[in-house]
Amino acid sequence: MNLNDTIVAVSSAPGGIRAVVRLTGPASRALCEQVFTPTTAWETRGIVTGSVAIAEGLNVAACVYLFVAPHSYTGESLVELHVEAGPALVEALVQNLVSRGARPAGPGEFTARAYLNGKLDLAQAEAVNEIIASSNRFQLDAAESLLRGRLTETAGAVRAKLLDLLSLLEAGLDFSGEDIAFIGTDEALERLDRIRKDLETLLAGSIRYESLIGLPAVGIAGAPNAGKSSLLNALLGQERSLVSDQRKTTRDVLSGIWTTERFQCVLFDCAGLLSGPDNLLDELAQQAAIEALRHCQAVIFCVDATRTDFTEDRTVRALIESADILHIATKCDLLDAPAQAVRMEPLREAFAADLVPTSVRTRMGLDALRRAVESRLLAPQAGSGAGPLLGEGRDTVALTARHRQAVADAIENVRRAAEQIEQGDDEVAAMMIRAAGQAVSEIESQPVDEQILDRIFSRFCVGK
Repeated sequence: MNLNDTIVAVSSAPGGIRAVVRLTGPASRALCEQVFTPTTAWETRGIVTGSVAIAEGLNVAACVYLFVAPHSYTGESLVELHVEAGPALVEALVQNLVSRGARPAGPGEFTARAYLNGKLDLAQAEAVNEIIASSNRFQLDAAESLLRGRLTETAGAVRAKLLDLLSLLEAGLDFSGEDIAFIGTDEALERLDRIRKDLETLLAGSIRYESLIGLPAVGIAGAPNAGKSSLLNALLGQERSLVSDQRKTTRDVLSGIWTTERFQCVLFDCAGLLSGPDNLLDELAQQAAIEALRHCQAVIFCVDATRTDFTEDRTVRALIESADILHIATKCDLLDAPAQAVRMEPLREAFAADLVPTSVRTRMGLDALRRAVESRLLAPQAGSGAGPLLGEGRDTVALTARHRQAVADAIENVRRAAEQIEQGDDEVAAMMIRAAGQAVSEIESQPVDEQILDRIFSRFCVGK
């Protein structure tokens, strides 16, 4: 990447009211001054209002945000032009700046410059892309953990321990002819064992970001007051959703991670579907629910077993397009055994399916429901390839596939170093410890092969 030129790109998402055109590089301010006419005085930094020339004879109102090096995202002089204009006008503005000497930015080039200029380490740079690509709250939390630098802190602490041990071993090698012992065999092995355990804890107790992308989704659906929110809370083991006897309490799509011994999924509690929405708010909530259910690998459809008329439930059931629907009868604790047996037959006829009788209060049927969901998610056609989500909590660190490989390489080199020390070969052990430190270093900083950088930043979108 040529850091001496000035790059330009649209850095805002499509479809918004305001578009942001971003420039960074030595000529960013000068190029901006060529197309922007201020109505207030130019500032060294800050916000300036005025108008921008989209093309000759076409000006629109705009604001300019000025950032001075090194106090910017990229560490360079950076300018953002904020305009309220359609895509065609925004593209014309970009072309106008290109014609004046700016170069169109490549994928991830703004963040790559931030990394190369020391504003972000490599793990944090990757986190920027993961935040952009996040499609649910859990992916976003994992990416934000990376961006906050938690992985960098952990890797830095491990690397410091490796370098400290390496310095003692190499000092012993340098003064091998003297009667000086910088570190004994037992202490060296003990240190290596602690370092290995630190790395194994990092590997085992991390959020596996890719697993969040591949987690299957299971939706809970049904008419209002069918017991969906209570079921979500019971399956997750926490009060994730508000429970009320009042209809239409849930307005949004609520979710949580449902973890069992054999599977893991994102569990959704949708707003109660209506045969006929009463107002715009109901209609928007219903659209969000139907859209979420459409992308689920399985849907748990709840029917209140205490009802006698299932007309609304059948109408709502017809709205769901998912191919795999598991029907359950809820609130069965409100019926005695004879009444429950009598009620199940009309339910089977109404929905042409066997319903699992359940109760969140007595937990009746929840194990059967779990097994039924399990059989669907673990079937070959539904396999997600997702691993377990471990170590959730304040100290959780997010790892991508590249990070996990670096940690695994470090663990192997630490293991081999311990073997060499036991055999009395400190020189080879020092080489292994140096290799372990190098593996940990590749998580966050140089030296990193240029091809690795190209692979990382090529996954970004243009403008980030």
